[in-house]
Amino acid sequence: MRAVADRGWQQHRSAVDRLRASYDAVPEGRPVRLAKRTTNLFRARAATDAPGLDVSGLDGVIEVRTDGPDGPVAEVQGMCTYEDLVDATLPHGLMPYVVPQLRTITLGGAVTGMGIEATSFRLGLPHESVLEMDVFTGAGEVVTTRPGEELFDAFPNSYGSLGYATRLRIRLAQAPPYVALRHLRFDDTGLLAKAIEEITAAKEHDGQRVDGLDGVSFGPGEHVLTLARWTAEPGATSDYAGHDVYYRSLRTRDSDRLTTYDYLWRWDTDWFWCSRAFGAQDPRIRRLWPRRLRRSDVYMRLLGLDRRFGIADRLDRRAGRPQRERVVQDVEVPLERLGEFLSWFDEEVGMRPVWLCPLVSTGTVSGAQWPTYPLEPRRLYVNIGFWGTVHVGPDASQAPRNRAIEAKVHELGGHKSLYSEAFYDAETFDALYNTAHLAQVKRRFDPDGRLTTLYDKAVKSR
Repeated sequence: MRAVADRGWQQHRSAVDRLRASYDAVPEGRPVRLAKRTTNLFRARAATDAPGLDVSGLDGVIEVRTDGPDGPVAEVQGMCTYEDLVDATLPHGLMPYVVPQLRTITLGGAVTGMGIEATSFRLGLPHESVLEMDVFTGAGEVVTTRPGEELFDAFPNSYGSLGYATRLRIRLAQAPPYVALRHLRFDDTGLLAKAIEEITAAKEHDGQRVDGLDGVSFGPGEHVLTLARWTAEPGATSDYAGHDVYYRSLRTRDSDRLTTYDYLWRWDTDWFWCSRAFGAQDPRIRRLWPRRLRRSDVYMRLLGLDRRFGIADRLDRRAGRPQRERVVQDVEVPLERLGEFLSWFDEEVGMRPVWLCPLVSTGTVSGAQWPTYPLEPRRLYVNIGFWGTVHVGPDASQAPRNRAIEAKVHELGGHKSLYSEAFYDAETFDALYNTAHLAQVKRRFDPDGRLTTLYDKAVKSR
């Protein structure tokens, strides 16, 4: 095992050398970007012919250590997908503290962006389980940084404007082989919010431990909260990577069991519920759709083809339907404003289902807010995810629904993730994401401004 780890470190150092050499080859004044083949971002980037940074060889797990002063940890390269990370840790009976829903999200992406999943009500966000990371900065240097240091604390939600994580040391949690699920149904958002609050405080429900907590709001008066409990107890399990569709089971079953592996990727198989747009939930098509191709990155490529050729827009015009606005967002609102947001969302947007994921940020090591995504530490928020399109007519290009969502979330004291399109003016964006502090850190680690600013990335799509 030691020899395998040594080879991993050797290969990692070689990959970092290639990254540095590719940085040196980018002409001054040209944008510096990663040469990545996949993305989970839903915002376009301006075209450029500048060479991308070579991240080949930075996509694996260097080492998994099952004991030590920090407990079980993994040394992971920044471009490693959670799919590959889980494949490396589960054989040890371990898993990352938080495993975002989609297989091809990278660890570095979840930390410099914002990841979340059902364990976030207990364990916070992905960056809050990072013990140390190496960041390749805009100055072309690899800087090792730890919690409490300015680069580390400003890194979450910086989206590459400070640099790129090449290596991260993360804590790992125990992962028994099975997950037992209970689905609780609510017809009132007040009762739903009360249940979330009580479960988050107690970390249990009806005397049983709760390890994971998320849910779906199918519409007004129909909300399902799913409680997950890790277990080693053997028994029959469901298979939602086959003909059945996971989110539909929430409406018909009170309890369920999955393998831990299948639980981690329960949302990936059908891209939550978005695979229906491609016919993948039609039983006739599903039988013919290879199981290995029922996954989010395949749907993302299909979506790319639709954007490139305007297939949906052409079909709408032919059918005489109003022009669509794409509404793909994740927002966090304080728990006590959940009902207010959902009521407003039904009236103004009218898109269902939506995903609900409670979260509690642990904050920085000093107990302060993360400066670039300032959620109040220890306060209970609910992430609300909605992904689809709305027919709005000729104003679609002005993004009226997205702009209204931004304003409402701001009004309710929440925040919006920046993986998708954003429309804030510079002054509002600066206030929401503390870009003054980010700029201060950027001046130290990217003194020549080689990396695109967060506002230019998130709003101007540069």
